[in-house]
Amino acid sequence: MGEIEMKGQHLDRLLADSTSTYGTSYQHAFERLAESHRGRPATDILPLLRRAAEESLLEFTPVDLREQAEAISTGLPYTLRVRVV
Repeated sequence: MGEIEMKGQHLDRLLADSTSTYGTSYQHAFERLAESHRGRPATDILPLLRRAAEESLLEFTPVDLREQAEAISTGLPYTLRVRVV
């Protein structure tokens, strides 16, 4: 399970929200990768997740990104705890 801390006004960077004026949310990018990359090696998925996080201006730890890549690769659920500050 991962954890990220962020300000409430930046939740649109993380969560899918059709009313947001911000670009693609990380949730959308994660969902697309989960659909298209299941079964592929986590090492192939990791740079794509890193780029999606950077584009969404989110700061995940390398461990969190690796866990997310493993979850996509294996098809197992990934839990992310979001702390709003």
